[in-house]
Amino acid sequence: MKVFYDDEVDAIYIELSDTKPESVIEISEGINIDITSDGKIAGIEIINASEKIDLRTMFSYTLKMEKEFDHRSKSL
Repeated sequence: MKVFYDDEVDAIYIELSDTKPESVIEISEGINIDITSDGKIAGIEIINASEKIDLRTMFSYTLKMEKEFDHRSKSL
């Protein structure tokens, strides 16, 4: 996962996959989900991001998992 912020247009893009998206679903004004040809989420775009989320929290995270994850496996 990669997170990009463009301060000139106040937009965040959360890249979840290296696969090129084939379509976009707008779930709310200024919040878009990029979808691959096989229906997987490739990324999330948030326009006017500073009005929708606290940008300070966007660039730090905590990973909580109920079960151990083997990064070599495709499943949890």
